Amino acid sequence: MEIRAHTGMEEIPAGQWNALLTRGQPFVRHEFLHALEAHGCVGQAFGWLPRHVTISEGGRLVGALPLYEKYNAFGEFVFDHALAQAYGQVGLRYYPKLVCAVPYTPVCGPRLLARAEDRRRVYPVLLQAARQMADAVGASGMHFLFPEAEAQDWLEGQSLLVRHDCQFHWHNRGYSGFEDFLSTLSAKKRKNIRRERRIVAQAGIRFQRLDGHAATGSDWKAFARFYRNTFEGKGSIAPLNGDFFRAVARAMPDRVLLVLARRGDEIIAASLMWRDDEALYGRYWGSSVAVDSLHFETCYYQGIEYCIEQGLQVFEPGAQGEHKIARGFSPVLTRSSHWLRDTPLLGAIRQYMEREREAVRQYMRALEDRLPYRRAP
Repeated sequence: MEIRAHTGMEEIPAGQWNALLTRGQPFVRHEFLHALEAHGCVGQAFGWLPRHVTISEGGRLVGALPLYEKYNAFGEFVFDHALAQAYGQVGLRYYPKLVCAVPYTPVCGPRLLARAEDRRRVYPVLLQAARQMADAVGASGMHFLFPEAEAQDWLEGQSLLVRHDCQFHWHNRGYSGFEDFLSTLSAKKRKNIRRERRIVAQAGIRFQRLDGHAATGSDWKAFARFYRNTFEGKGSIAPLNGDFFRAVARAMPDRVLLVLARRGDEIIAASLMWRDDEALYGRYWGSSVAVDSLHFETCYYQGIEYCIEQGLQVFEPGAQGEHKIARGFSPVLTRSSHWLRDTPLLGAIRQYMEREREAVRQYMRALEDRLPYRRAP
């Protein structure tokens, strides 16, 4: 096996990288990761330095890691500020660290890339290669964020530290339409959703759902403006840009869902989602006006309708947000794995993560009483 480190996706054959993926999820595809790099969405400015690892055998790619050298926690969604602070308090250096993840994307998916028949022998080599990369850059540790279940189970078997968190997903239970979905909710929740949708409709707002084929340059320009305004309104920096959105739409037009909210001829809000053959992934949104319930309609209800129409089984609208429960989303456990160098803090960190996992379990149990369904899903 030949192990190589890469500072950019352009060094890696796209077809061979994509051949390692077992599902159509867009985020780990070569086109998506390359667009992030080509349009300045990762790099020094945002603290995401590509350090991708590939393993070849007989001239064919048999394994890979989407890997980044990090100097902050920006865009990770598995928050480790407490760890960085603890390291600093005892005079240890937490940064740089290595992160195996998709930047700005809290979606569980492929992280240790290998064909199913090769995983038993390739996974250990990938883990060892990542540790060698950690040595090369002087990283304090290595973090596998949001791996799919099979890879996460394997990583846990290698005695890595484990962290748990909770997201809220909507599940399609064979609904024939939106009203069929509403019929499964309690009367109070059903009435509230209908009221929110009615408010938006009475405001004269209509919606378009566009894939990458149908969305125009002016549509992407409007969405990029809304996206940037959302970040700036929170005092943050928007890492993505219009060139990135257009590039991904061109490369994977059937994986894009752009929802536009129009009032007359004016686009007043939009949300961007991506899809595969099984799930819809809500990611970004923004608006130029304040309309009651517009966010819920643009980001949630339009997505639920789309899933029902397209036969998609799951809708993942992004991280956090207990308010999603009242709109039909249920708590789902997410996991990540972490390797840290041996330090005097390691025992305390292990205990901290054990307590964190128990707190997440208790939190999710408490949420069961708040599910909006008339009968248990």
